[in-house]
Amino acid sequence: MDMELTQTFLRGKNPCAAGYRWFVRNELSGKDYQSAMDTQVAAGRIEDARWLLENFGSTHSVLELDHLEADHFVFAGTLIVHGDVRVPGQLLVGGKLQVGAGIRAGTVEVGGDIQSGGAIFCDSMLKAGGTIKTAWSVEVQGDVYAESLRTGWELRCGGKVQLQGEAIIGREVQVQGMLQCTKGLRAGGDVCVQGLLDVGQGIATQGQVNCGNHIQAGWGIKTLGDLRAACSIRAGESLQADGEISAGEGYGVFAGMNVQMEAWPDCAWVRALRKPQGLVSGWWEDTACPA
Repeated sequence: MDMELTQTFLRGKNPCAAGYRWFVRNELSGKDYQSAMDTQVAAGRIEDARWLLENFGSTHSVLELDHLEADHFVFAGTLIVHGDVRVPGQLLVGGKLQVGAGIRAGTVEVGGDIQSGGAIFCDSMLKAGGTIKTAWSVEVQGDVYAESLRTGWELRCGGKVQLQGEAIIGREVQVQGMLQCTKGLRAGGDVCVQGLLDVGQGIATQGQVNCGNHIQAGWGIKTLGDLRAACSIRAGESLQADGEISAGEGYGVFAGMNVQMEAWPDCAWVRALRKPQGLVSGWWEDTACPA
């Protein structure tokens, strides 16, 4: 059963004066939660609908559509779209978002998981309370927030990426801001991050890693290309690159930050084409890589 909104119930959430007056003037008191948001969206009051969703949360309702095309769209439950989604404004979903094809929107904010059978394109922000999983690429002009992120193809982000879990990217990664994962990062191509690259566990890539700031990983880092940072490179365990390992001028390269020094030969070795300049910690052996 849908939640019924009353003036007393709404006042208890301390709404803004203008939004509350509009609510009363348009006789939304007594209407169910979703119907009130539909009325707000139809009137162009998207921020009022957002406020209701943020303050009253998700519902158990499920809406299934063949396709979705709208200027803005707000739904408190789980939204299932069998085809594609085209919402140039704000797409706000309280529950999960499941899309059979691609998603193209201005802003996407979902309380649960996002699953797409195609690519996800956002002009502003992409945010999920759960996992974002897409068969193709994720391209966002602004920021990305999620529990975890899995893509079949590329990740391109014009802002920052913040994940509470892991990132598994099928191809290359390009992030203009920082990239922060509480767990690990795996990529099938190059990783290029202009801001801080901060990973709680390990980094493994099939290409090279280039960072415009510090690189830090709680576990080890392994790349099939070069490993380069404009500032320092810090790993809790080992560092391995098929190419070169290079920190910024005046900065150091640190392996074994989370390992006792006597365990460095086993758990904190450093391997690359040549010994990194500024290697401060870790175990380097000239025989680790052939000449």
